[in-house]
Amino acid sequence: MERTILHADANCFYASVEMLHHPEYDGLPLAVGGDVETRHGIILTANYIAKRRGVKTGSALWEAEKACPGLIIVPPDYEEYLRFSRYLREIYGIYSDRVESFGLDEAWCDVTDSTGILGSGEEIAEEIRRKVKAELGLTVSVGVSWNKIFAKFGSDYKKPDAVTVVDRESYRTIVWRRPMDDLLYVGRATNRKLSSFGMHTIGDIANADPDFLHTLLGKMGTTLYVFANGGDRTPVAMEGTEAPIKSIGNGMTMPRDLTSNEEVRMAIYMLSESVAARLRENHFKGRLVEIYVRDNDLSGITRQHKISCPTDISMEIAEAAMALFLANYHWERPIRGLCVRVGELAASACPYQLNLFQSEEEREKQRKMDIAVQEIRGRFGIEAVQRGLMAFGPEITPRKRLEQTIHPHSYMERGNRVMEG
Repeated sequence: MERTILHADANCFYASVEMLHHPEYDGLPLAVGGDVETRHGIILTANYIAKRRGVKTGSALWEAEKACPGLIIVPPDYEEYLRFSRYLREIYGIYSDRVESFGLDEAWCDVTDSTGILGSGEEIAEEIRRKVKAELGLTVSVGVSWNKIFAKFGSDYKKPDAVTVVDRESYRTIVWRRPMDDLLYVGRATNRKLSSFGMHTIGDIANADPDFLHTLLGKMGTTLYVFANGGDRTPVAMEGTEAPIKSIGNGMTMPRDLTSNEEVRMAIYMLSESVAARLRENHFKGRLVEIYVRDNDLSGITRQHKISCPTDISMEIAEAAMALFLANYHWERPIRGLCVRVGELAASACPYQLNLFQSEEEREKQRKMDIAVQEIRGRFGIEAVQRGLMAFGPEITPRKRLEQTIHPHSYMERGNRVMEG
């Protein structure tokens, strides 16, 4: 039996959620971006009114305002976006137990086993589209195909609020005529390299010599050849085994430059407590710890380390982050900013391999202690409970947060630049 795969993409997701909370902006150009007061940051997304006036995702705030005078820019509210992402997945879960997130706003659904009861893939897609609009006030575009890659292509093909079917009879007409970068995983560098050999469409990839593509791009060349010909057989993950976001991080610019390891340790523990709390709030654990260190010359380094067991425990995050710092920063300059991030997320209920050299009982005590501290701070304020190392150290309370974001696609905003995590 051939698979029936859907890919649902919420249209202008962040901006659409903001429009729900700000009906006074109806009919106006709106974008979600960084720090408006300091004019730092980039455009994360914009509504269709703003897009039609030239506002592009990834552009600097000043560029967007120049392209679209009167543009309304609101700060991102990732907790709210995550909440609506959960609502979307709950709707998708009505039709299948195989729902795999691809960021906060996108998901694949394998509805193969539902077609005998609920109708064709196209009929299920139309029902999902109508249900999302009626219950959440959002619109989604849905692609329908026999594989994940073409389903993803279909959701991008017609927007907003549309369903596109890419089947074995139509894919050569629909898919092959489109530019190469419409195919998932064809990025700018790959597009430039293939274009230099006279290739411009997805059909050009599909009809190329696979050995040539492998020589040119390595394993990715073979993968793209398979994708372009509809040969992807990757399964859709079971619901609840994939995190809808890639990482959760927190960072800050210091009120004064840090000049010692102990000052850095204080800052890392503060950040790690915040990251751990937000992991628990959103029911995630992660096994990749990353730090970003920016010196007072605005140069920065990023380092990461995979830990043995997924965690949402502040001490484990802080210790891993501090070890990364000590191994990689050599104090050529004082430090102006720090960021701690946890990636490779999975649902907190997902099973994992135990570590023989770690006590799960001790880890559970640490987790309960974190939760108790978080509850006390929630009632009496952040300063109600502090770690001992904070009591005798210098004041490093941040005057401005550099970053405090959930990262849907592992992108970290640093000043006016965007760097892939």
